[in-house]
Amino acid sequence: MAFMPVKFDLPKRVKLAQALWLLYWLSVMVGILIFSLGIFFKVELRKRSEMMDNNESHFVPNLLILVGLMACGLNAFGGKVCHDSLDPAKFPKWKPMLKNYLMFCCGFNVLLLATALLCFLMQFALYLTLAEGLRNGIRFYKDTDTPGRCFMKRTLDLTQIEFRCCGNNNYRDWFEVQWISNRYLDMSNDEVKDRVMSNVEQKFLMDSVPFSCCNPGSPRPCLQHHLTNNSAHYDYDHRIEELNIWTRGCRESLVAYYGGIMNSIGALIIFTIFLESLDMAGLKYLTTALESLTDPENPESESEGWLLEKGVKETFSDLLASMKGLVKTNQVEGGEEPAA
Repeated sequence: MAFMPVKFDLPKRVKLAQALWLLYWLSVMVGILIFSLGIFFKVELRKRSEMMDNNESHFVPNLLILVGLMACGLNAFGGKVCHDSLDPAKFPKWKPMLKNYLMFCCGFNVLLLATALLCFLMQFALYLTLAEGLRNGIRFYKDTDTPGRCFMKRTLDLTQIEFRCCGNNNYRDWFEVQWISNRYLDMSNDEVKDRVMSNVEQKFLMDSVPFSCCNPGSPRPCLQHHLTNNSAHYDYDHRIEELNIWTRGCRESLVAYYGGIMNSIGALIIFTIFLESLDMAGLKYLTTALESLTDPENPESESEGWLLEKGVKETFSDLLASMKGLVKTNQVEGGEEPAA
């Protein structure tokens, strides 16, 4: 007995075909959106590649681009089939392809599910990549004359300004590195010399941050030097006063930004899976309704459509049997080759 049978007459079949045509073209638009988001995500990763030591993975955006293109092609084909299903002269040419098409759509839904899972799971890998890249970026901030690092200062400053962040974990990360190049230090100055000599690694360390850490919304002029020295500034206590620099780390800000993009894309892909499932179910009903006309010569005759020709249990048993038969055939062929 067929699974979930539904009776159809001509007006119902026409309405189903028209609704499916609209649904398929909506799916095409969603495919274009996924393709566009894949390109956008790829560009956003490229823009801040230096912040990730050029080790960022483009697997997810490339997969999104591929999935978007496949969604456009598959759904455009489905829309064409639904359009031609209303014409008895055109529909028969599509009938031999529909079984393979529906199986391919099932595989495509599995690919969509894997893509959605990757969008959610790859955020941890992105977090680790950003942590390492930002740590190195802060270290190389001063190397404006070193090939390959010339634009690190500019990139990091623009990132801190755009994302309203400072340092890797927080602004104190700048206290642990020398971020001013030696070419801009007056080594004849006793204070500078003492600060360098007092450090084991002979680095010029200070409790200061770059200008890009300053919060322009603060009413007080930016204090970027001697942040932990209360006596260096009038009416200032760094332990209780709200600093006029960004206190949020750039890793947290960038992970939140990229995570928001990936979560949004993942949610869109889950919606796409639901949409594709509706398309497949509707197309199955439409094709079975057209194949089971009580009078094939009369397009207005009644028919019955279904999702599965047999029940779920029987269909699953047949599928297992066919898979076992396929495995046995491969084993027999594999045994005959060594004998030959």
